[in-house]
Amino acid sequence: SIFTVLILTLLALLTVATFLWNLLVLATILRVKAFHRVPHNLVASTAVSDVLVAALVMPLSLVKELSAGRRWRLGRELCLVWVCFDVLCCTASIWNVTAIALDRYWSITRHLQYTLLARRRISNVMIALTWLLSAAISLAPLLGWGETYSPEQERCQVSQDPSYTIVSTGGAFYLPLCVVLFVYWKIYKASKFHMGVRRRNAVVPLPEAAQVKEASQEPQMVFTARRAAITFQTDGETWKEQKEKKAALMVGILIGVFVLCWIPFFITELISPLCSCNIPPVWKSIFLWLGYSNSFFNPLIYTAFNKNYNNAFKNLFVKQR
Repeated sequence: SIFTVLILTLLALLTVATFLWNLLVLATILRVKAFHRVPHNLVASTAVSDVLVAALVMPLSLVKELSAGRRWRLGRELCLVWVCFDVLCCTASIWNVTAIALDRYWSITRHLQYTLLARRRISNVMIALTWLLSAAISLAPLLGWGETYSPEQERCQVSQDPSYTIVSTGGAFYLPLCVVLFVYWKIYKASKFHMGVRRRNAVVPLPEAAQVKEASQEPQMVFTARRAAITFQTDGETWKEQKEKKAALMVGILIGVFVLCWIPFFITELISPLCSCNIPPVWKSIFLWLGYSNSFFNPLIYTAFNKNYNNAFKNLFVKQR
């Protein structure tokens, strides 16, 4: 039908757009020397996982959608490879988002202790743990924990063993979900606390006559040095408060899109094997591709809130021309 052709065309365009957009982010980070530091290594790790999702996972999922009855007709070996990369790359993408949220949280709440050196070490540790955990979850079925391929039914899917389902969904989604929700709550709380302190410490307005008298002596910008931290204030919010607001907004949108994209899939993935529920294949496909779309939205979100990326993109295209 025309509707089916339209849907498949949109899925193909989503795959290509996800691959190209994340590849552009990686190329920009590699070419611009200013990006060869944290937190851009976390962004690069996220872009790598999302590029792999678009290159190795989404095309084979599209082939599966094109087959009659969504059956797998590409053999056992390719099925194992596809499922392994599916779990590996999607789990790594989810945990990379979690790492970015944690990095933003520590940079706001512990900006004095969270120096560039500490930030680099912690981010490298988070990247290593992200990929190690993702590899452990993805390789477990290959070592005998459940079965992914059924030749009689021509079915290829993530292992439906109940114990593996609990461990894999918990490690791949529910644990990072709890972390990012806790992080966003702490960022929001810290932002509200600093705004409250600022209101309590606000200077009482002078009488009208005194304001006129002192107008010529009123500084336009105030620099305050306290414990090696410099605060810039210009007619309202301080530079630190603006940074906190921007980070809270970015993390909030990143987490909101992440939850909306993945929670339908992981709810059905957890419930289906445990209660032996027969969820229609069309809904499974919708939830799966909704999760894949998170790899497309990630680079859009964390580059939209960074003017350096926009300028780097423009310079990159100008040089190419």
